[in-house]
Amino acid sequence: MPHVPTPDTPSPERRTTLVEAFRRMAPDLWTYRWRIGLALVFLVVAKLATIGVPLVLKELVDALDVDPLPVAAPLMLLVAYGALRLSTTLFQELRGVVFARVLARTSRRITLRVFEHLHALSLRFHLDRRTGGVARDVERGMTAVSDLLDWTIYTILPTLLEVTVVCTILVVRYDWGFAIITLATLAAFIAFTFAITEWRLRYYRAANEADSQANTHAVDSLLNYETVKYFGNEGHEQRRYDASLVRYEEATVKSLKTLAVLNVGQATIVSTGLALLLWRAAEGVVAGTMTLGDLVLVNAFLIQLAMPLNYLGMVYREIKQALTNLERMFGLLDEHQDIADRPDAHALAVRGGEVRFEHVDFGYDANRAILHDVDVVIPAGRTLAVVGTTGAGKSTLARLLFRFYDVTGGRITIDGQDLRDVTQRSLRDAIGIVPQDTVLFNDTIRYNIAYGRPGATQDEIVEAARAAHVHAFIESLPDGYDTKVGERGLKLSGGEKQRVAIARTLLKDPAILVFDEATSALDTRTEKIIQGELADIARQRTTLVIAHRLSTIVHADEIIVLEHGRIVERGTHAQLLAHEGRYAQLWTMQRREDAGANEALQPG
Repeated sequence: MPHVPTPDTPSPERRTTLVEAFRRMAPDLWTYRWRIGLALVFLVVAKLATIGVPLVLKELVDALDVDPLPVAAPLMLLVAYGALRLSTTLFQELRGVVFARVLARTSRRITLRVFEHLHALSLRFHLDRRTGGVARDVERGMTAVSDLLDWTIYTILPTLLEVTVVCTILVVRYDWGFAIITLATLAAFIAFTFAITEWRLRYYRAANEADSQANTHAVDSLLNYETVKYFGNEGHEQRRYDASLVRYEEATVKSLKTLAVLNVGQATIVSTGLALLLWRAAEGVVAGTMTLGDLVLVNAFLIQLAMPLNYLGMVYREIKQALTNLERMFGLLDEHQDIADRPDAHALAVRGGEVRFEHVDFGYDANRAILHDVDVVIPAGRTLAVVGTTGAGKSTLARLLFRFYDVTGGRITIDGQDLRDVTQRSLRDAIGIVPQDTVLFNDTIRYNIAYGRPGATQDEIVEAARAAHVHAFIESLPDGYDTKVGERGLKLSGGEKQRVAIARTLLKDPAILVFDEATSALDTRTEKIIQGELADIARQRTTLVIAHRLSTIVHADEIIVLEHGRIVERGTHAQLLAHEGRYAQLWTMQRREDAGANEALQPG
């Protein structure tokens, strides 16, 4: 069976090359072209100063070998030697200061673009993805952007410049033999490093994959802490987490073992090159064609080249690893946006708020049809209630109204405007929802209410809380509106979370309201209070109510009954009861359940 990549796993053909990575980062880098150019100038000066140190050292050794010894020449050479040493460090640090903003800002902008794109992706993607794995990919990708820029622009290029200049000096001052040995050593070093690094990358990718899986399992388990406790499955979760950690451990150990092979091989090649060059230099000194200073110069050049050569091997490994991390982050950027605004999309103009579902068909996939020929109108300022058994397609209507998905047949309009012709931002600005499963941000109550309209004043937040009958409860808390609600709002009860969600929607003040079983988590007394409040609010707005408790929608202007995605009945509460059809059956069933529950609550 062919492998189908998930949002957490980049497809095998999606390999990011160095050229591709820079092409995608080019617009961000172009903004800082002057900083990059200045940093390069500083770096070239630093490299020239580094190369100048052995040259001055040679002259100093030769000057000291003269009899009688002149005093001024060694002193000037010592000053020059110290100045060049200082210049090497000074200009390297100046390069770092100038380039720091480029690294940080480019990394930030690309990561923000990924974050923005993730929010732009359809609900279908987010239902399939693993939050922990995606977060880990973005985190590693953010670091990889900085690493890639630093390693390539300011490590590889200067090293190649240094090697070129040193080889040129060796040829001009001595003969081709020195340059040939140096270049042969460099070529063998690079070829060996590339070959072994490519071999090692499979283990690095495996370690990354295991790390993402371990992080995903950990986040998933901790987010569902209560469920783990309910079923006493702490041991199961630990074993599941440890299985990922074992895979990570094995991949990491293999990666470290292969690193040892790489380091030993590199050291062997460099040592061999150094020995050959020193042998040639020693022969020259013995023959009288080279001075003692020349021997020191060649030795210093070789030691100086050995350091960037070793560094170049590490840099190559880091670049390949950075590209591996970037390919996962770029993979997220390449995820197709199922629901996108058309090029000519305009802002939704809400004149009254009439909503029409015109012969709507929909299925989450081709093999699973959910809605069939749903045709209904919600006049401006009126309330439509939708009832039906679980899986009938009630909540799907709300998702389609928000355009989390596009209909597969028919169309949905607001005041005659097809939802596919307007911008998603303007559409969602016009609609407010109180969902059945309210999830709050791990922040304060104030933040969660203000989320309905960021920038709202404290008075407006309090007014919305009063309307949702949650202000008194908030004031009773030690920290009031600054009370933290915990992960997904778990510090609050279901009813408290629902009232905060209602306050948030009231603060948004939308033209169209959706209540997706909005009072299902409330006790009977609170439910009646809030139902009355919601009725007053809905009187001025177009309202879609998705209901489980039929007692909450008896005053709706129209009620439709869905069965297997089809409308089987419609009318007012009284009309549907008189019809004695499916709605009447549901009503009778719920009345019996409520009566049985009340009897069970009666004492002895």
